[in-house]
Amino acid sequence: MRNGAMHLFIPGPTNVPDAVRRAMNVPMQDHRAPDFPDLTLPLFADLKRVLGLTNGRVFLYPGSGTAAWEAAITNTLCPGDKVLMSRFGQFSHLWVDMAERLGLDVVCVDVEWGRGVPVADYEYLLTKEPDIKAVFACHNETATGVTSDIAAVRRAIDNANSDALLYVDGVSSIASIDFQQDAWGVDLAVTGSQKGLMLPAGLAVLGVSDKAIEASKTATMPRCYFDFIDMIKTNDAGYFPYTPPVPLLHGLRASLDLLLAEGLPQVFERHHRLAEGVRRGVHALGLNLRARSPEWYSDTVTAIDVPEHVDGVEVCRIGYDRYRTSFGGGLTKVAGKVFRIGHLGDLNEVSCLAALAAAEMSLADAGADIELGAGVAAAQEYYRKVNAGIAPDSATTRTPASR
Repeated sequence: MRNGAMHLFIPGPTNVPDAVRRAMNVPMQDHRAPDFPDLTLPLFADLKRVLGLTNGRVFLYPGSGTAAWEAAITNTLCPGDKVLMSRFGQFSHLWVDMAERLGLDVVCVDVEWGRGVPVADYEYLLTKEPDIKAVFACHNETATGVTSDIAAVRRAIDNANSDALLYVDGVSSIASIDFQQDAWGVDLAVTGSQKGLMLPAGLAVLGVSDKAIEASKTATMPRCYFDFIDMIKTNDAGYFPYTPPVPLLHGLRASLDLLLAEGLPQVFERHHRLAEGVRRGVHALGLNLRARSPEWYSDTVTAIDVPEHVDGVEVCRIGYDRYRTSFGGGLTKVAGKVFRIGHLGDLNEVSCLAALAAAEMSLADAGADIELGAGVAAAQEYYRKVNAGIAPDSATTRTPASR
């Protein structure tokens, strides 16, 4: 038997706060009861606040973020529709795969893993191919620690005089990084419960604009379980077309209460502050980030390039076996080349210092030539100055307000 808690620093599922766990520990209730809408209707309203969605709708499906991906596509498009997508990490790759398997005509731009959405290419292709019906963008690519500028994607669509719908994967950004669905003209925004919402996996969240609702009325792609029509009929009264995961809904209530009590701007600032400390720690160790430019640095996950002679898989194994710490491994194209520190959800400065300490020991044990303590010290210095209101040395990254 090993002492102490397992420390979770993967980019999802994230740590579940005590208040959320307690909220889910309730007796099962009747999901058709007359007072059930007292729980559900405020959830829809508060999720719209998190998304920055004034009109439109929020749908909650039993499932992961992938379920919300499929719901977004099948409700708004027709087989054979031409769509514009890009691949620059594992999850943007999977969305392309889903679109192709659902029978869409995918125009795909492949980008180096470590860069973001190719906005200039998008504008060029939208101008060249006016029959493109939909544009897809991954806001935060979890595999590489890259955040893309969604407002710039919207500008590219508008500059091309395109009427295409804008679909955004916000699975590892929403509720942690500033997201403005209305202001950025996002028609369909996807996330899941197990990331910034600090819940177990099991709720797929989909924010839908009025324009996308209208598109669903003429879309011919087959769907049943995810059909907007069925959801609207029942959601308007506070119910669902099938049995929802009731404990997760209670947990969501507690999670939203925590986020809104802290204040969304403060939540985003905290994530930026924690991420910046981790990045400074990584740089102090002489290591590079997979994100190739500060404009793409993610405030929810940092993907770290390991030295050539070091195996990223071994770094993660050592962290887990020796130090009871879970890091994210490299996926597919970057397997063994990176490891990832997730810093989203219910974390603070001391949490991130522990992550850096465990990362240093794991790297050193795996053969990396680093100075133990250098990364932790750099992060400590940054956190102390920021929390004391002292301006730190020049930042390594953007400020949260720049997106």
